[in-house]
Amino acid sequence: MKTKNWLIFFALAVISAISIYLFVFSTGQKTELTDNDYRKAFHKHYKIFAAKVPDSLSFAGESVPIDRYDIRESLDRELLVNSYWHSNSQLMFKRAFRYFPVIDSVLAANSIPEDFRYLAMIESGLQNVVSPAGATGIWQIMKGTGIEHGLEINNQVDERYHLVKATETACIYLKEAKERFGTWTLAAASYNMGKAAIARELARQKADNYYNLYLNTETARYVFRILAVKTIYESPTEYGFYFRKKDFYPPLETKILETDSTNIDLVEFSDHLNIPYKVLKMLNPWIRADWLTNRDEKSYQIRIPVANGLNYSLIMQPYEDDQQIFNDTLLVEQIR
Repeated sequence: MKTKNWLIFFALAVISAISIYLFVFSTGQKTELTDNDYRKAFHKHYKIFAAKVPDSLSFAGESVPIDRYDIRESLDRELLVNSYWHSNSQLMFKRAFRYFPVIDSVLAANSIPEDFRYLAMIESGLQNVVSPAGATGIWQIMKGTGIEHGLEINNQVDERYHLVKATETACIYLKEAKERFGTWTLAAASYNMGKAAIARELARQKADNYYNLYLNTETARYVFRILAVKTIYESPTEYGFYFRKKDFYPPLETKILETDSTNIDLVEFSDHLNIPYKVLKMLNPWIRADWLTNRDEKSYQIRIPVANGLNYSLIMQPYEDDQQIFNDTLLVEQIR
């Protein structure tokens, strides 16, 4: 009996040893990929596709001469840049769901074509950034231009960061440019280069439209960048972008407190309302300091989050209420 048990134990030990050897040996073999194995795997799993250039395209109701080789290749460049710069494009589209409803309503109220929403997108990525030249906010407005159009800009308040007021200022500029040059395309180009510079180049080159102008690289690419993000945004899956509703940054439910008080300590103000100071600043980026002196007793509208019990938080609007926005932008792709 003892001999039989010993034989069974010995057989199990041999089988275990062989199994361990085979496992170690086979694992070592699998990790040693040949150059040919690597090349095959690379070609199987890594693909780069040319961006689809649409057969026809318009901007603000104006036809783009896409049949011209220079126009087609300029657009192709921007489609490639934006479709393969995945992180930047995805973030722009996510932010668009929050900010486009506000921007679209102001554009519509000022009779500016909706396509100009994409101008804001390429200017700033829909972020409150400052350029090396000092252009500021989502609409990248220069200080002189802002003051000229009635924005308050000082060390405490900078309304270039106020989305509604900055959008209204951009509308005034674009409307003036359209009246001067006759087309929305030239109005868009002048937003980058300036109205005086566009007028000078039109006269010097004896041209009458944007697509016939020989311009500096930035302005030459400018309208095509707008066209590219418009094309991708309106047909995202054509360029490899897939989104679920929960991936977007939804509009924030807030309310307005109006005040004409002087010497407002904003830290104390937020503490009194039981709102984190950080939240107050995020919702009101146009307030640039910790206080509002307001010697002129100007009426300011300060945006605060809607109350949720005793705590304040950024309440997101239900996605169901935003269905129409998704339908309008054609940006939603249900992934199951």
